[in-house]
Amino acid sequence: MLHALRAYFKKPATIIGIVTAMMFQIIFSLIWMTGYNGITDHTGQLSIAVVNEDQGAGQKLGEQLAASLPFKITAGLNLEEAQAMLERREVQMVLHVPADFSKRLQSQGQQAELAYTINESNPMMIKSMMQSVASGITATAGKQATVQGTEVVLKQANVPAAQAQAIAQGVADKVTSTIAYTNPVAGMNNQMVPMMLVLASYVGSMIMGMNLQQATMMLGTGISRWSKFGARVLINVGSSVLIALVGTSLVIAMGGQHAGGFVSLWLFQALFLLTFMFFSQMFLIVFGMAGMLFNIAMLSVQLVSSGAMVPRELLGSFYHALSEYLPATYAVNGGMNLLFGGPSVGGEAQMLAVILVVCAGVGLAATALRKEAPQPSGVAAADPVPAG
Repeated sequence: MLHALRAYFKKPATIIGIVTAMMFQIIFSLIWMTGYNGITDHTGQLSIAVVNEDQGAGQKLGEQLAASLPFKITAGLNLEEAQAMLERREVQMVLHVPADFSKRLQSQGQQAELAYTINESNPMMIKSMMQSVASGITATAGKQATVQGTEVVLKQANVPAAQAQAIAQGVADKVTSTIAYTNPVAGMNNQMVPMMLVLASYVGSMIMGMNLQQATMMLGTGISRWSKFGARVLINVGSSVLIALVGTSLVIAMGGQHAGGFVSLWLFQALFLLTFMFFSQMFLIVFGMAGMLFNIAMLSVQLVSSGAMVPRELLGSFYHALSEYLPATYAVNGGMNLLFGGPSVGGEAQMLAVILVVCAGVGLAATALRKEAPQPSGVAAADPVPAG
């Protein structure tokens, strides 16, 4: 046993394995603890669109919300404009105050209604937060509107002001609410698919890149650096199409949603998987096997900042800005659009293509700048074939 133990520790791979496992702990702890720090302090980055068609109590309600809620309030929109912003995830909820809101408050036997719309094609945290906000708005602002409306009715009936206010305080709430959901997500398993696809795709790309890098070093100088680079490009392209086909097929076969259709989801996954491959291999081409440390860091950063688990709006300014340059952000946005419904993924596909080209360019430049070891005389241009 001791002999075997000493033999293991004489092998560099043993030390590298232990250090790699340790670096996972260090890097993930540093990034996740800093990335998710102070998330509740950034709720002011979330937005609610208020569509107010009532100039009485509805107008006062809008003013009260702007003053009391810890969110950005977008007003002055019609319902169609607000719904379009919700579809593009530019706002997290739409509150519609109908034109007859004040009239219903002041009418006996009728209830005034507030209508909320939430886009489920978002991180799950958005839905739960906005549901809570909707309940709070209905409970608090609704009570105020009820009291004000009842006072008006009593005063019109010539009830003294003090007595009218006292009676109004004892009246049950007259405000109800409805919540409509666009792009509904069917179950927790579907909600987790965008994160699963990004995690599986990037980890798979990391491991594939590491093995390709080892294979590249094993090929030696018998094959030129340009032939090796070209072969890696072809392997990446072919593998991304095949692997994405398997991944997309499994998701759909297991009951996954695919609002954008099978082919669109397959091709988009192939694109972000190919981008992940070039992105992760870029660090390996530039730094050698030490580039795996950068890949571990990038895995952690992208899980934190992509918006798959926590809305990007709640992140600190550093991680929010960094996410705009990382492929997982666009993979998650486009994935949610194609899985659950949403706008076209053309913008996300374009950004992924830009990142892919940049990473391929960096890898190409690193290959060009690296000096190729001189080939010993008498060695063939390709790997020698053993005799016999």
